[in-house]
Amino acid sequence: MMKKAFVSWSGGKDCCLACFKAMNDGLDVRFLLNMATEDGMRSRSHGLSKEVLEMQAQAIDLPLIQRMTSWNDYEQEFSKVLLELKEQGVTDGIFGDIDLDEHRLWVERVCQEYGITPHLPLWAQDQSALLREFIDSGFKALIVAVDASVMGEEWLGRVVDANLVVDLEKAGNITPCGEAGEYHTLVIGG
Repeated sequence: MMKKAFVSWSGGKDCCLACFKAMNDGLDVRFLLNMATEDGMRSRSHGLSKEVLEMQAQAIDLPLIQRMTSWNDYEQEFSKVLLELKEQGVTDGIFGDIDLDEHRLWVERVCQEYGITPHLPLWAQDQSALLREFIDSGFKALIVAVDASVMGEEWLGRVVDANLVVDLEKAGNITPCGEAGEYHTLVIGG
């Protein structure tokens, strides 16, 4: 029997690729989980609107669970959802983290408390290779937010394609997947 799983969903390329890889590894993805701002209008991670996330969920035919929270109550609210998912038979969680140890440790600790097995299929992989895998798998995404202290507005709206990978590698001060928060993406197809 396949293990029922949820994906920690930001709407961006990393969670999308993590979901794709986990499904290919045999996990039965049942839900997308997104944590939203207190007013429920935007996602906490990428600032995407609720409507955009709902359209993504509809496009991939998975229910979106979205919970409103402040940063102060984030872990408490996330934990409540894990408990609810566990009661529905979910045993596994999928996360798109690549190399931030603090995130991995948090995921592992919180999931362990509720008997959820965390999967981080992108963990410690070469970021340029991950971008190429995302592209080669047929996904489409756009850069929708940048850290202005690192990247200029000319990056906004760029398609995640082979040219972008080359430009990110040339820039030198940007992690290819934006793992240090340099940029965020929105998956628009695939």
